[in-house]
Amino acid sequence: MPTIQGFSTLRARSYVFRLPLFTRAMIVVMVAFWLAGLQSAWDVRQWGALIPNELGLATMYRVNTFPLIHINFFHALFNILSLTPLLERFETEFGTLTSLALFFGPLTTIPALIYVFIEKFILRGNTAVMGASIWVFLLLGVEAIRTFKTNPYLVIGTHHVPTWTTPLVLVLVVEALIPSTSFVGHLCGVGTGYLFGLGYLKFLSPPEKILRWIEGRLNLLGRLPHYVSVDQKTYGRFGVLPTSNSSASTSTMTPLGLIGSTQRLGP
Repeated sequence: MPTIQGFSTLRARSYVFRLPLFTRAMIVVMVAFWLAGLQSAWDVRQWGALIPNELGLATMYRVNTFPLIHINFFHALFNILSLTPLLERFETEFGTLTSLALFFGPLTTIPALIYVFIEKFILRGNTAVMGASIWVFLLLGVEAIRTFKTNPYLVIGTHHVPTWTTPLVLVLVVEALIPSTSFVGHLCGVGTGYLFGLGYLKFLSPPEKILRWIEGRLNLLGRLPHYVSVDQKTYGRFGVLPTSNSSASTSTMTPLGLIGSTQRLGP
């Protein structure tokens, strides 16, 4: 009879082997950037962090690189553990190409630019941020809106707490317990997640017709293992909800290790 430890190990291995392509790629890229940060010839963190005063036409790449770069091993580890189940669910629902287009497009650029605006022009600061926690809180925002549509309130004693506030509570908890985290950056992530969950950003997603043409032209489903095509998606697009049973099972899933957030999002 297998032991509990062996059973858990088998389940963990099975889960890892079933991760879709984009989620796998992001984990590999984050690990690669962490390894690159161990050398001293090239300062990866200075190169890729989102630094308001360093952002210009020649350095706009920072709005896409900062979630991939982390301060140290534990920062990277906990962010990866937190992000993986959320990103896997998103990719399974929307497809690999859509996930690629959104996370290296509006779902990263919008919170990054909002952060730069607030930090530079309102707070008059220049605090650098990095880390995938902004994606974690963004996806938590998306999940919170989805949960709110099917289960509006969390009942605690005699109090009814709106379920959409859950990510905001987590932002406050992380800010209180973890030093050097970016409160503003996390709020930007949650806010963007809310907008996406409510459907206000759906026009920024690439059309399915174009995605199907690209997939067919390049035979991506046949060539790329673990690729999720447009027609393989689980729940459809833009807020089309799963069944109540699926919603109940997934809405209770809590990502591990939210303590990976940086200023650390940064130093």
